[in-house]
Amino acid sequence: MKTAIIGTGYVGLTTGVALAYLGHEVTCLDVDATKVENLKKGKSPIYEPHLDELLSLASRNLKFTLDADAALRDAEVVFIAVGTPSLPDGNPNLTYLKSAAQSIGEKIASPYVVIVNKSTVPIGSGNWVESIVRDSYRANNPHKNSSFIVASNPEFLREGSALSDMLYADRVVVGADDQKALDVLRKLYQPLLEQTFESPAFLPRPEGFRAVHFLTSDLQSAELIKYAANAFLALKISFINEISELSEKVGADIQHVSRGIGLDSRIGNRFLQAGIGWGGSCFGKDTAALISTGKEYGLSMPITQAARDVNMRQRARMVEILMSELKILKGRKIGILGLSFKPFTDDLRDAPALDIGNRLIERGAKVVGFDPISMERAKKEWADTPIEFAPDAESVFSEADAVLLVTEWPEFKNLSFDRCAKHMKNRLVLDGRGHLEASKLQSAGIQLITLGRSSK
Repeated sequence: MKTAIIGTGYVGLTTGVALAYLGHEVTCLDVDATKVENLKKGKSPIYEPHLDELLSLASRNLKFTLDADAALRDAEVVFIAVGTPSLPDGNPNLTYLKSAAQSIGEKIASPYVVIVNKSTVPIGSGNWVESIVRDSYRANNPHKNSSFIVASNPEFLREGSALSDMLYADRVVVGADDQKALDVLRKLYQPLLEQTFESPAFLPRPEGFRAVHFLTSDLQSAELIKYAANAFLALKISFINEISELSEKVGADIQHVSRGIGLDSRIGNRFLQAGIGWGGSCFGKDTAALISTGKEYGLSMPITQAARDVNMRQRARMVEILMSELKILKGRKIGILGLSFKPFTDDLRDAPALDIGNRLIERGAKVVGFDPISMERAKKEWADTPIEFAPDAESVFSEADAVLLVTEWPEFKNLSFDRCAKHMKNRLVLDGRGHLEASKLQSAGIQLITLGRSSK
């Protein structure tokens, strides 16, 4: 099927590459000339495991362009995958969404077009987008007769495993108020739903994986499914972090507690890893939008609000623990291991490392960070902050009064802590992810404090 993707960010690019690999003719449209030129050369603007390899395999079915007419004119399906960042009041900024909808209305020419909201958008946005497309189409195409319908197809991709999540999804959710649109999208996703495609050697099909569930609904339900899913996952993380602080007080080990409750099939063990909480572009933005939507209808969302409050509390706790141990932060050097909001991505949006680093700097500390993947991006995006950057992980420990582990990159487990310890001014490591092996640091003479475990 001839498919257009508007936006080549994390969601748009991953979706476009995967659909092209499945055999569809995909054209990705973006306004960033540099990004488009690099993609034409096979260079991805983001770090995502195996994206470059799949980009190469899918290249025969994949085009990148700045030309809206070339991308949209013959498209049967158009995905909108533009950014919807939060405004100060928690509502999403729909500027890019509106612009995309206007372009679609100007350019579409196929007899029947399914326009898919892939971006996470407020409930009711499908109707809003359809009205914008309709007005734009009528104004620019008075003598043409294309018909179109807007559908919602929320994404459930985790950065760091987005391609696997796309090809071997838990479910595909599609919402539309027109059966023909649902049928078109079922056909689009059919190779994925039935798992009839040949899996890439670097992304093998999970053993026993046979099919993907296809859930259809009305437009508003599909839009709410996305927000509800992310809010629930955020809630699980914040709940275990609240229990984590209690574990410290009573002398329990949060890893034992987490495993103990996660083995209950009604609860499950996923998203029960205690630490400094979530970051990234999804949970914070989507929980804020859900609360804001509730306010529009006179409804408070206290559970969702509590999840947000607990999450921010975890970042503050890292600084509080340091102050408790070091007493004075002014003039101290604090190292940070990990800058991206999670491992296996270079995404720095709402990264806990930046928030924690700024809190330390406000208290007079010197902060030096390192990340194995996101360093160049951090130097550009964090250029207006006083955070310094180390050339490698071991340099973070040099003359440090304390080192914080913020992102659980696997290579941090295998550092030579004996060598690191020799260069520290004060041998203190605060593990915000429960990632490091206590025995390795203890044998190096380093005091290790792990969130969710008593100090002993």
